[in-house]
Amino acid sequence: MSRISAKLDTLKSQGRKALIPFITAGDPNPDFTVPTLHAMVEAGADIIELGVPFSDPMADGPVIQKASERALAHKTSLRKVLGMVEEFRKQDAETPIVLMGYLNPVESLGYAAFVTAAKKAGVDGVLTVDMPPEESGELISLLNQAEVAPIFLLAPNSTPERIRKMGQLGSGYLYYVSLKGVTGASHLDLGDVERKLEEIRSLTSLPVGVGFGVKNAETAGAVAKLADAVVVGSALVSKIESAGDDTDLARNEITALLRELRAALDA
Repeated sequence: MSRISAKLDTLKSQGRKALIPFITAGDPNPDFTVPTLHAMVEAGADIIELGVPFSDPMADGPVIQKASERALAHKTSLRKVLGMVEEFRKQDAETPIVLMGYLNPVESLGYAAFVTAAKKAGVDGVLTVDMPPEESGELISLLNQAEVAPIFLLAPNSTPERIRKMGQLGSGYLYYVSLKGVTGASHLDLGDVERKLEEIRSLTSLPVGVGFGVKNAETAGAVAKLADAVVVGSALVSKIESAGDDTDLARNEITALLRELRAALDA
């Protein structure tokens, strides 16, 4: 059983929901990332989505876009991100790591070389935002052979046919984008989320995480009553931006928010 499935199964048996924080690797500098991953685990993270910085991110709002710009200014490449995961694994063999990013860096490295390096580094899942399932066959085949989970995004306008297809192609969990728009938007409608999750669950048995509109403990707690996992990105990355060069402050504020979210999920 994969680390992702084992974690989600354990939480389900405990009647708990998964907390999945996101940060961009290399933001605000490469030295910040690995210690912060460990700090997030200590603060209650169950699975971590680690963003691979990209110069033209179509799904990300201004907060995540600026994070990519800061990381790219330090020349944070996909290979360097994999090196960060490998470094993280020296102290943590249990917490699942999911790489989240875009297809271009993966294609530049080469599908086979990427999957081999990701597996060696200790990556558990790969979420490629701009890879349509109709064109994902080669990469998914390689990921499945390496037992690295291909994870797909579902949107409010995803059709039943597409939900079913994502459920068949994906593993680990599905990531439901809870609103139309980019990351960090603020118009989360819990009624709409509940109705869409009912539809998704009627079409696939994969666990479903919800993200893109979770900013605070109140929202996280409400989403946790509906979903199997709560994904939080922009609210954490904005802490890094506002802290500027004070990385200790950024890490402290990230872990403080995660503890609030953890408490809300477990309430």
